[in-house]
Amino acid sequence: MNQHPHLCILTGASRGMGQAMARRLLSADRLLLCISRGTDEDLARQARTVGAGLVQWQQDLADPLTAASRLADWLAGLDATTLASATLINNAGMIPRIGPLDDCPPGELSAALRVGLETPMQLTAAFLRVSTGWVHGGWTGVRKVLNISSGLGRRPMAAQAPYCAAKAGLDHFTRCSALDEARRPHGARLVSLAPGVIDTGMQVQLRAGDPAAFPDLPRFVGLQREGQLSSPDEAARLVLAWLDRPDFGEQPVADVRD
Repeated sequence: MNQHPHLCILTGASRGMGQAMARRLLSADRLLLCISRGTDEDLARQARTVGAGLVQWQQDLADPLTAASRLADWLAGLDATTLASATLINNAGMIPRIGPLDDCPPGELSAALRVGLETPMQLTAAFLRVSTGWVHGGWTGVRKVLNISSGLGRRPMAAQAPYCAAKAGLDHFTRCSALDEARRPHGARLVSLAPGVIDTGMQVQLRAGDPAAFPDLPRFVGLQREGQLSSPDEAARLVLAWLDRPDFGEQPVADVRD
């Protein structure tokens, strides 16, 4: 039997909650593929220590077609009969310049939508396409897609149109794809999950916003001052606990605080 019967693919694993999730996911019975802007030598050392399977790709996630093609080719080269499960976690995202939409540089706007919405859709499509072929070949393993969303995908906020739109799109494509998969034998389970408010680089970026262009700035400053931010590791624990729930997928759009 393969030493790593569980496959997990994680984007945005080089920092913040993604990095914390990667460290928690390392285990002797799992093959972990991390797709990020950079690789993590500490993670590689930890993997060797615990005997975990780890592959790290340095990949520009603002190039969705290249990332999805690379993933599809890699998945097609696996022996699915050795896998008990396969999971894709779309975690990567980015916040462009904070301010009204017309103040956002076109390149940053495009990159935010690619990283936050198009790339997760392309990677999900590639993952489902290849793994559905496994199912047609008789494989009956469990398939899951976990999209890391945000409360900002469910309520509007000034100065954050690109990020809010990407997360709203993430939620809705998850709903739609979940309906598609429910009609298939051994269909994949999909969830778009808001992880709560986390003390990451994005929060630092928000707190550094121009008060004149970002009316919600005091709220984000207050969250930090009042100690209401989760640590990346605690957020990772809650997100991965949700992934392990027996009812994962029954509620395609969810919040860890529910």
